[in-house]
Amino acid sequence: MPLALAAPTPGARQLSRGVTATWWYTATAVIAFELTIVGAWTAITMAVDLRAFVGVVVGGGGLLWIASTIPLLVDYRHRLDAEPGVRWARLVVPLLVAVAYGIAAGAVAGSWQLLLMPIAQSLVLLNWPRGVRYRVVLAVTIALICLAVVDSTVDVTEEIPLLFPVAYTVLLPLMTVSSLWWWDVLITLDRARASESRLAATQERLRVATDVHDLQGHHLQVVALQLELAERLMPQDAAAGMEQLRAARASVDDARQGTRDLALRFRSVPLGDEIANARDLLRAAGLDVEAVIPADADEAPAAALGPVIRETTTNVLRHGGGHRARLVLAREGASWRYSISNDAVGGALQDAAGSGLEGIRRRIDEANGTLEVGRDAEEFTVAVTVPMHPAAT
Repeated sequence: MPLALAAPTPGARQLSRGVTATWWYTATAVIAFELTIVGAWTAITMAVDLRAFVGVVVGGGGLLWIASTIPLLVDYRHRLDAEPGVRWARLVVPLLVAVAYGIAAGAVAGSWQLLLMPIAQSLVLLNWPRGVRYRVVLAVTIALICLAVVDSTVDVTEEIPLLFPVAYTVLLPLMTVSSLWWWDVLITLDRARASESRLAATQERLRVATDVHDLQGHHLQVVALQLELAERLMPQDAAAGMEQLRAARASVDDARQGTRDLALRFRSVPLGDEIANARDLLRAAGLDVEAVIPADADEAPAAALGPVIRETTTNVLRHGGGHRARLVLAREGASWRYSISNDAVGGALQDAAGSGLEGIRRRIDEANGTLEVGRDAEEFTVAVTVPMHPAAT
């Protein structure tokens, strides 16, 4: 039976949306650069030559060339997951479009720089190996500057005010690669964050495995020795053999209790950290969160309030539907009071009073505490109060 994949957490979804939004910003910026330069060349060329085919070649052909750069951008987005090197077979059509547009537009406008511009831009967008891209950008920028000087000596361009398109064309590769550089930085940081999270989880699992191995290994070795001794003593001294069996049973009980204590130590989190984690989780889900955590929060009964904090935080994420939340932990005499409020909307208030609150009610009853649930048209509040020492109570 195939294992079901765990649903992504709200924080992971928020990060994923942020990465996707950054990519769309980067791709939109690059396409905007290209649209601006094509529009400038089209306007200036048609200012001198009003024939219709001039606009079709420079403007219409430019739009076709811009469309051909979209596959290059898509290929660049996934370049870290791709094999090293440039996949020329997939990119030959966009490059041919760039060459065709450059030749046609350059001939119509009488500009060598316009001839090279689409080819240079498409080359910049390719998935070059590390260190090669900057050499390509430097080479095409120098070539565009040289061709701008050549264009200045051509008679047909003397009537055209080329300062803006010439300067923008020279800067186009640099602006493009700077936008892609920001995307590379974001992806590198995101992958470093994911790697750090996986490493922390692996280290924690290793620590748990080591502690379990040390605990169980010691007790099992003692039990094995006691049973072996009992086996040898039984034929000769039954009473001594029974004493060793009772000692082995006691060792098993010690192992069970040690395992429980170890599990409790790993499960228990200081209550201040529990509330801080809930606050960060809600913020990662996009809520505006206010948390009031007293300095002595770790003295509160974590065994009673910890599950309540986790369950109420889950309720806010599942059923809240609002934009803000407030978490408050406070000492009231000989008790601790924890409350969480959120601006639930629509039918979410009714949906929130499900099995989650029933589970909280049972936990609080066992701790001799009280549960209060408040609703109005705009806000949903859950508050619990437990004695300072619920176990003793």
